[in-house]
Amino acid sequence: MSRDNSTYKDSLNRSLDFVATLPLEGTLPSEVELTHRLGISRTTVRAVLTQLNDSGIIQWSGRTKTVLRKPVPTDYFAREETLSTSERVETQFMEYILGGDLKPGTILHESEMVRAFGASTSVLRECLIKFSRFGLIEKEPNRHWVLRGFTRDFAIELFDVREMFELRAFQSLVEAGSNKTAFKQLISLDKAHEKIIRNIDTEYLNFPRLDEQFHRILLDGLSNRFIDDFFELVSVIFHYHYRWNKRDEHERNLVAAEQHLAVIHALKTDDKVGAVDLFQAHLNAARTTLLGSVTWDTET
Repeated sequence: MSRDNSTYKDSLNRSLDFVATLPLEGTLPSEVELTHRLGISRTTVRAVLTQLNDSGIIQWSGRTKTVLRKPVPTDYFAREETLSTSERVETQFMEYILGGDLKPGTILHESEMVRAFGASTSVLRECLIKFSRFGLIEKEPNRHWVLRGFTRDFAIELFDVREMFELRAFQSLVEAGSNKTAFKQLISLDKAHEKIIRNIDTEYLNFPRLDEQFHRILLDGLSNRFIDDFFELVSVIFHYHYRWNKRDEHERNLVAAEQHLAVIHALKTDDKVGAVDLFQAHLNAARTTLLGSVTWDTET
């Protein structure tokens, strides 16, 4: 199997996240269970297990897969390498409209974007249709797309929906308690957060991926197909603000990491009320961060 395959690379990264939740000398489930957990083929599962074994992360002997060590950052592929073609085009599109100083009303030509992104027309159009559902762009009869603008109101409306979803997911996690898989996965992120906080000067660029993982665990735990569809799209927007304004990136990432860790510690000590309050405070801060990260289309 080609190691350049984005599905393989994404699957390996997600497998590493799963292994990180297991104790040393713990065992991984069967190949069949891993195919269901990761949503991939048996062939890809075996390629992932082979890499984990070759890296000394697990010992794979017959049906037994024993954890030998915890994953470290160098075990992971960079996020850019794990993106599918459609995800890569979505990222390029966000760069195009947010980094190109485009104003509301700007005509977006499919032919220009196809050349700029190196993508097929069908993949680009699929991306544009997804973003049009949220009113960021609009299709005109002559095949041109019109940018409606990434305005402050647009961001606030999206964040309002995100907040409703994530609060519901977090409350569900707290109510279910420590026996819930998502609860254990969230708790297991404590060491990764502590490492970033301890070495913030060199690790702050690794926080966006950890942030996405933290919030993804919550929504995965809710198992709601409508929320999954929403998160797939808006995560591109909400996690993109880390790239928009580099002025206080170091401090922003440190504060957010500390907020995550405070939530995790509250969960570990069974402080349910405190955990919910801390998570709400984190969402409030995330809203402020998003709104302060860009120069809005209505601003001069």
